[in-house]
Amino acid sequence: MNLPRITLQTARDHAEIDAAAHGLVILPASDALPADLPRKAQWLAVLKRKAMKPKELAKTPLVIDLSDGRRLALLMADITLSRFERLTRLRKAVMLLLDESPKRLAIRVAAGEGMDDVARDAIYVALINGVPLPARKKKPAVALAQIDLFSALTQADLAPITALARANLLARELTALAPNELTPATYRKRICGVAKDAGLAIEEFDFRRLKKMGAGAFCAVAQGSHHEDAAIVHLSWQPKSAKKSVALVGKGICFDTGGHNLKPARYMAGMHEDMNGSAVALALMLAAVEMKLPVAIDCWLAIAHNHLSPSAYKQNDIVTALDGTTVEIVHTDAEGRMVLADTLLLATGEHGRSRPKAKPDLVIDFATLTGSMHVALGARYSGVFASGEALGALAVAAGHASGERVCVFPLDEDYDPALDSKVADVKQCTLDGEADHILAARFLQRFTRKRPWMHVDLSASSCSGGLGATASDLTGFGVAWGLTLLARWLARE
Repeated sequence: MNLPRITLQTARDHAEIDAAAHGLVILPASDALPADLPRKAQWLAVLKRKAMKPKELAKTPLVIDLSDGRRLALLMADITLSRFERLTRLRKAVMLLLDESPKRLAIRVAAGEGMDDVARDAIYVALINGVPLPARKKKPAVALAQIDLFSALTQADLAPITALARANLLARELTALAPNELTPATYRKRICGVAKDAGLAIEEFDFRRLKKMGAGAFCAVAQGSHHEDAAIVHLSWQPKSAKKSVALVGKGICFDTGGHNLKPARYMAGMHEDMNGSAVALALMLAAVEMKLPVAIDCWLAIAHNHLSPSAYKQNDIVTALDGTTVEIVHTDAEGRMVLADTLLLATGEHGRSRPKAKPDLVIDFATLTGSMHVALGARYSGVFASGEALGALAVAAGHASGERVCVFPLDEDYDPALDSKVADVKQCTLDGEADHILAARFLQRFTRKRPWMHVDLSASSCSGGLGATASDLTGFGVAWGLTLLARWLARE
């Protein structure tokens, strides 16, 4: 997807926005409108009609339609708000204009303390919401072509913003594709193309190779469909400036029927989005590469279907993971933890031709893993599990800073007896459903070879009506959080 072109204009605080574009004017929070604000009388009339005081513009943006067909929006920026609240209010203001499908948008940010950060956020919000997600309608949505930014920002300031916007859009675009368009085979081709364009090394562990290696947890899931399409795809980037190494792992189930424990129609709808974790991991890696973060990155994407067929795995099967751990299958709709188990083992142990041993300094896996996380948090936060308290605190701080909020959940080992099996080393899950998000994390941690690790259960991957900076239901949650976390983790060392 191509981003709108950004043109930087001279910052003239309260000059009239050019007549060629819809426009957003952002002022510092104040009890009054500036004396030289263009169309001040008109704005005051709207405030009076709505029984609003000027300072309420920090919470509720206003819009006016002009006789020449343009639309203007007005917002005050309260820099004391959380990043999430600031992004949310900017998104609401921007969407008053983007809902009109303009080809060009002007954003004028007045000078003031913290207003450069507001300008950065406003550009990011406009970029990620100005590009429509994939749809197959006769009349396609109109993409925003140009943004004129009136602020003190420079081209250098824009580079990390556009990198993050590209990554967010890629994660959402891949997740939005219909399941007959994004199959494991077509997904792998897309990943190969992206890797080539970014100059990344790539290695594919296909079904036959994984079967021969003994990756029985992954293969149990993949065997129920066109398993020759399934693979664990490994991308790597090794910059000379790297100070640390990180492994990103993503669940890429392109469609999840639930297998033999078939989902009812209500819960199967939307299951083409079950590959969102892999899209987030891939997009996060690409943004980190574009930003030239001084970290070596290995990205591991578990690409498969979870289908129903005579060859599909079933309850009470016993399968053997890559490290020899035997797993009793309890429910075939708990397939995510199965494909991630072998993928985590590859990410943290012996693997492939490119590197004989993997001992990353940090492992982060992303997955739309459990319904119980949705029950716990809804769709406005995602859940995080961390192998240590310091990592958990870092995850929460990155959530506050990025505007993608996370909640840390317990990972105590006294949950483990629920996964005791009489016939194998471990149960895949239980049928009780109690604390399944915690049991899933405890299951996954068995396969991390005791590396520093975080598991992100993406309950906020889709939120009706949008979330934070994003106006679409698909949020791209995890990309901004992941970049913020990596930057802070690198700075901490």
